[in-house]
Order: sequence, then structure tokens, then C-alpha cells
Amino acid sequence: MSLTTLATGLRFPEGPVVLPDGSIALVEIEAQVISRISPDGTRSIIARTGGGPNGLAAGPDNTLILCNNGGFTWHEEPEILRPSGTAPDYTNGRIEVVDLATGSVRTLYDRCGDVMLKGPNDLQLDGKGGFWFSDLGKVRARDRDHGGVYWAALDGSRIVEAAFPIFGGANGIGISPDGEKLYVAETETGRLWAFDIMGPGHLRKNPWPSTSGGSLLCQFPGFRRLDSLAITAAGNIVVATLVSGEITTVSPAGEILDVVKMPERMPTNICFGGADMKTAYITLSNTGKLVSMPWREAGLKLPY
Repeated sequence: MSLTTLATGLRFPEGPVVLPDGSIALVEIEAQVISRISPDGTRSIIARTGGGPNGLAAGPDNTLILCNNGGFTWHEEPEILRPSGTAPDYTNGRIEVVDLATGSVRTLYDRCGDVMLKGPNDLQLDGKGGFWFSDLGKVRARDRDHGGVYWAALDGSRIVEAAFPIFGGANGIGISPDGEKLYVAETETGRLWAFDIMGPGHLRKNPWPSTSGGSLLCQFPGFRRLDSLAITAAGNIVVATLVSGEITTVSPAGEILDVVKMPERMPTNICFGGADMKTAYITLSNTGKLVSMPWREAGLKLPY
């Protein structure tokens, strides 16, 4: 493993996005900001979001689309920062649009019908005017929300609950290169699910005993919790794997192809960039680092 450290001292970084100038936009959930890491490692603030900025994607017209989970409480000890519960001022989660030029933040969605969003976590734009996103839910002292999967239009006109419940929390989400499959990582169970995409907001549902309607693509072995994921140009699913501290590549057939060990337990997100899309950018959230490494295959080029 050949890791290059690009930034340190970040406050639980996630959601890396490669910007056109080669810098990396990412969230710092504990600091409640979106930051920019320049190629020389300089950190600057793009926007102050409040709540819990989480998943991030490049959007149209020089914007970023943000999953805001509403906020966490935190546990900190040397070399370990991690979420520990729901923030005392939490009200709800939301999807936000961030203007890269001005840093302004506006809410695109905070509910689906009469149901408030709980903890939006990760997203991928579909290149057809919309995006799929996961809602992990929120964890409290004695209970927790079920997770779910949603589709929403970028213009704010429509939002659809596409899969519910995902009992262990819906986290990483990604679309296959042909646009026909949606992959969803379920955090607490270590399961990776696949859904057939039938149209905007419409997933093919399997009958009981599938609780969410998805097809189980891969059950990760041992005690492993799943975080965000990225898709490669070949269609493989690359999952940030918690507790074991790994980046795991799964084929569209459900076979674990590769496991790359990370230097901490909470590598949370991965994205791809570079001229050949073979540079992986990874957030190491416990220790507050953004790192990069050469990857064995090219990542999928995303909209915008």
C-alpha cells in the first residue's frame, strides 16, 4: 500500500469530490463545514452548513449537492474522533445545494411527503436530472430510525421514497455504469444490496423475505460495518469498510475481488480522479486525514 497524505487535522472528513482544478472538496462533519483541499495541501472553507454535512456530489451550475444528516454528538480521545449519538439541537435531516462561488447554502428537500428526512448520508446523481440518496436514520440512547433509499429531482420538484425499511441503515449508494442497477450498503449488517432501476424513483422489488425489496449481493464476513461506496468504470463496487479498516472491491456478481487494508478502523469514503481516473482519494475519519493512492482500475466518471 502506497498512501500519500494530502491533509491532516480534519474534523471527521467524508464525501470527497474532485473539483475541476484538481482540488478536493470534502465535508468535515464535526466542524459543520465543507472544505477545499488544494493540491499543495492548503485547506480553505467553501461553506458553513451547520447540522451534519455528510455525503457530497458535484452538481450543475458550479454547485455541490449535500446530504446533511442534521448533526451528531461526538466522542474524542487521542487519534480517535467518532460520532456517538444525535445532536441535542437536531431537528431533521435535509438535502442542500451549495454554491461553490459564494458558499451560500439552500435547502432543496427536508421531507418526503409528510415524512421528514432523518439522516441523509450518501448520494449519486443519475445524469438524467435527478439523484439517488440514502437516509441512514438517527440513533438515540434506546432506539434508532430505519434507513431508506430515495430518488429526487435536482430542480426540487419531486422526491420519492424508493426502498424502505433498510433496518441496518442505508449508507453508501451508487449506480452501475449502464444505469440499470442501484447498489446500497447497509451499515450495521455488513450487507451490500442491489436493486434493478426501473425509472426515476422506481426500483424493482423482490417479495418477502427481502425486507427492503433488494437482492443481497454480498454479505461481508466477520464484524464489518459498511460506509460509503464508489463505482469503477468496469462496474465493480468499492466499499469503505469500517471496524476492519479496509477498502473492499465487490464484483457485480457479488464476489469479493480485492481488500486493501487502511491504517485505521474508519476509512469512510472513496472517490476517483486524475487524468486516467486511477487515483483513489480516501477519507480516514478517526484520525482526520485525506489520503490518496494509485488504484488498480479506473473509477467511473460521474456527472458534472
